[in-house]
Amino acid sequence: MWPWAGTICELSKPCPKQPSLGVGAERTGMPRTLSTSDMVTPGSLGPSPTEPTDGEQIGQPLLDGAPSSASLDTLIQHLVPTTDYYPEKAYIFTFLLSSRLFIEPRELLARVCHLCIEQQQLDQPVLDKARVRKFGPKLLQLLAEWTETFPRDFQEESTIGHLKDVMGRIAPCDETYRKRMQQLLQALHQKLAAQGQGPEDLLGADKPISYRTKPPASIHRELLGVCSDPYTLAQQLTHVELERLRHIGPEEFVQAFVNKDPLASTKPCFSDKTNNLEAYVKWFNRLCYLVATEICMPAKKKQRAQVVEFFIDVARECFNIGNFNSLMAIISGMNMSPVSRLKKTWAKVKTAKFFILEHQMDPTGNFCNYRTALRGAAHRSLTAHSSREKIVIPFFSLLIKDIYFLNEGCANRLPNGHVNFEKFLELAKQVGEFITWKQVECPFEQDPSITHYLHTAPIFSEDGLYLASYESESPENQTEKERWKSLRSSILGKT
Repeated sequence: MWPWAGTICELSKPCPKQPSLGVGAERTGMPRTLSTSDMVTPGSLGPSPTEPTDGEQIGQPLLDGAPSSASLDTLIQHLVPTTDYYPEKAYIFTFLLSSRLFIEPRELLARVCHLCIEQQQLDQPVLDKARVRKFGPKLLQLLAEWTETFPRDFQEESTIGHLKDVMGRIAPCDETYRKRMQQLLQALHQKLAAQGQGPEDLLGADKPISYRTKPPASIHRELLGVCSDPYTLAQQLTHVELERLRHIGPEEFVQAFVNKDPLASTKPCFSDKTNNLEAYVKWFNRLCYLVATEICMPAKKKQRAQVVEFFIDVARECFNIGNFNSLMAIISGMNMSPVSRLKKTWAKVKTAKFFILEHQMDPTGNFCNYRTALRGAAHRSLTAHSSREKIVIPFFSLLIKDIYFLNEGCANRLPNGHVNFEKFLELAKQVGEFITWKQVECPFEQDPSITHYLHTAPIFSEDGLYLASYESESPENQTEKERWKSLRSSILGKT
């Protein structure tokens, strides 16, 4: 289990009505620190799956012709096109996404190609050209959808070999098949090359550094010196978010929580392939620490208060854009203990806007307020008249927890060994919506100086943040004094 997936929120709890962003009682005092216990509400998806019958299907089909549960062989057969049948697009995505829990993609492709050859008699010395011309376009369409949505399934040369073999058998019946296959392979190569340029190279800059001494003003650059306009920074954060999201494949959501299939062989289905997803989570953590670092760095409380108010305005702009991931990272950074303890700093901050934003991301009721705002942003995206209105960047860790909870709450297989396809339809619904959001082109022009700073600016470790906080505002109790003394000794070499 991943550490950030360990707290599971209740999905079925009803939500009270949410006030709008501009409404809310003004509170005074300090921001509250979000604890892990705030995130945990025990619950379940609902009743356990009903006992299946001996047949392939329980209840009504969830897609046209697709059973709610069936054997793996039946589901594979349902994927294979014929001269007069082509599976629904929703079925293709759902099965290709979930099948990797039971069978490796290259093996699935091999079985699909074998069934096509067998059923269409493509191994015969003389082919029925009229039959092949009805079947060929459907096969090409299936392969196009597969390579477009799950290009990483085709990274191995043996997998490409299956494509070339089956297409080589039908190519003599229509010369356009060979041309379309070449175009498909070219597009696949470009996709794999683009995805190979992932954000992993930036991870080295994401590692926190320990606090030593505050750099001289002539050397240290602060964020406000790079970008002083909240809307501009919110735009650049959105640019970073969408760029990083672009590299996450839908299969990573399944592979993040894969367990060995009890009906499979002794080997797991595949090795861990979630680098882009992990990189995105690390970006969220980096942004949290960057916010806290920028607040704790200034020596004067007036400057610290100015930085706090700047980030509050940035967070508000992120909310308006639909960038909930950066919004939550900023709020989380300001709620870290080294920041929230700075009472003299917060006393100089106009906190009304902050508390309204904090209310929007309140974990109470399984993040009910946030989920309402997310649905509003999703609806705006569907009816968008401009590219800016299409942006929806969800709070990613909560999305992962929802998927984790769905995975844990329902079995992959029913007691008779059938695949629980109903579960995977719900999984595909959640992942499919995210895939739509991540494909939105960023409408904001990139400012390299700002994005470079966001990726490379030094950030304090947790101990470094505490020491900077204590240096800015002295410890108030014996526990803080002892910790300050310990940090000064271990980090600064002072007693």
